[in-house]
This record gives sequence, structure tokens and C-alpha cells, in this order.
Amino acid sequence: MKLDLRRVDSLSAAVLLAPLLDRCAAQFWREFSDQAWPEGASERFLRRWFDAPQTVLLTASEPGRGEPWAVCLSGPLEDPLRGEVTPTLLVLHVDPQLRRRGVARELVDELGRILQERGLTRLAARVGHNDDALISMGERWGFVRAWEWIVRE
Repeated sequence: MKLDLRRVDSLSAAVLLAPLLDRCAAQFWREFSDQAWPEGASERFLRRWFDAPQTVLLTASEPGRGEPWAVCLSGPLEDPLRGEVTPTLLVLHVDPQLRRRGVARELVDELGRILQERGLTRLAARVGHNDDALISMGERWGFVRAWEWIVRE
């Protein structure tokens, strides 16, 4: 499959993609929470963190096609006690009709290359504790289980 992979380098271009990011993030968020995805969350994130070295926005589409059918967004996650900031995969979405073709892996690999160019060697991702398929996929891509979150509601 021929892939047009692009890094979004300007905030104005990124903000245009915010509604798409919100739709993609909302689908993923439903796996973690019964609450609705906050409207406009992606745009607020982009306006606050776009220039952070941990933030990268990538899109993928067929050459010449308009709207992207795959997106990848990373951003900073700070440990509040240690002050360590880790790039974290926030959104990774591929149109369901185009999955299982290596697009997500190519996006994550490119994200890793960009982060390394910036001197950042780690990448974290949030995965539901029961999502064995996603955990297995992450492990095949070189991710390891580093820590677990427990939540009381």
C-alpha cells in the first residue's frame, strides 16, 4: 500500500485536525471511561502543548487523498513527583477498513524516529488492563509493561 505519511508542523494545521482527533480519541476513551470525551479537548491540548518536544502529530492517507484516514498524536506526560516527562502516545487511529496493513506500526515507527531526533528515547502508551490484543501488539512493537495504574472512582 502506498502511504502518504506527513508530520503536521504548524499549530494552525494541527487545529484544523482537532475535530478528527476528538472523534478518534473519543472512540478509544470509551474503553476507559463511561464519561463522554470532553468536547474540544484535542484543540485545547494542541494549543497548550503543540510546541513541546514530546508532541508530534502525524497523518497518513493515500497519495492525493484529502482527509487523512490515520492519525497519531503524542504529547508530554509528567510524573508529578519526579518531574520526569515522557512522550506518550495519546491518539493512534486507523480507519477500520484499512487496518491490518501495517499503517499503525509505520506511524509509531515514524513517531519514534522523530522523538529520537529530538533526543527523546522513551515512548509510553496507555492500554486498558484487559486489552490483551493491544498489549500484545505493543509488545511486538517493542513496548514493555513499565507500570500499572489503579483507579478508584
